Amino acid sequence: MASISGTVEFGHALGGRGFTRALLRWAADSRRDLPWRSTRDPWAVLVSEVLLQQTQASRVEAKYREFLDCWPTPGDLASAELSELLKFWVGLGYPRRARNLHRAAQQITNLHQGGVPRELEQLLELPGVGPYTARAVMIFAYEKDLGVVDTNVGRLLARWCDSSLRPKIAQEIADKLVAPGQSWDWNQGLFDLAATVCTKRNPQCGACPVNSWCAWHGAGTDPADGSAGVSKKQQPFQGSDRQARGLLMAALAQGSIDTSEAAAVMGLLDQQCRATQLVDDLRNEGLIAFQGDVLLLGDLVK
Repeated sequence: MASISGTVEFGHALGGRGFTRALLRWAADSRRDLPWRSTRDPWAVLVSEVLLQQTQASRVEAKYREFLDCWPTPGDLASAELSELLKFWVGLGYPRRARNLHRAAQQITNLHQGGVPRELEQLLELPGVGPYTARAVMIFAYEKDLGVVDTNVGRLLARWCDSSLRPKIAQEIADKLVAPGQSWDWNQGLFDLAATVCTKRNPQCGACPVNSWCAWHGAGTDPADGSAGVSKKQQPFQGSDRQARGLLMAALAQGSIDTSEAAAVMGLLDQQCRATQLVDDLRNEGLIAFQGDVLLLGDLVK
């Protein structure tokens, strides 16, 4: 593998005209038809990016349209009860995202006159918005000339450079590669290439439009393993805290339950201490509330 200095130099060299033309030409011909790609509305873009965090695009498509039918503006969501959003969120997983999006909508409404911020610093101040999501909004809503590094892009960069990359270097290379004035097309093209050709397993190197610029070519150890932005293998869902929490949230979406029933609902009758801890965690996260001996969805904050 290349040294750090060699990696940066090679990464910058990727941005030549031939490389850029080849990828943009392929992207124009191969673009996936995804609903969030038909808008530049900043709120719709932010919603799509939050929904897509740790959730497959195929699961998000129907929910995305339904979400915007219910809450087409930040003000609409800000004025809604958190419990309404949490009911909607059942099945999407990671409900902290819902709570954060609800709080972000309130912040946008109260501090930004209902308009999603354009600047990185202001976007990063929104609950649940990290560097990737902030940059994605700037690119896909405001078409700023920036790069983004998520699991897919991180995989491409590491393979092209044949090197496991540190976050700062990966972001630097991603920014350098962006075709000026075409950031939307460029970054969507990277996502599509990673999703359909340069896949995590069994990449189709022969079908890659920029194969001749790739330093890895699918030979030897995959440099994407452990590289910046590339997700690590998750623990099994069956029997996990995530599963138990999800079962309780799904039950509460149907109505309140007695606290004494929580362990049974989560499938943890023989693990009362664990069940109690998970209930406490959900309450501390503002996702459920106690009302006497009853559990409710939401935080009861008015």
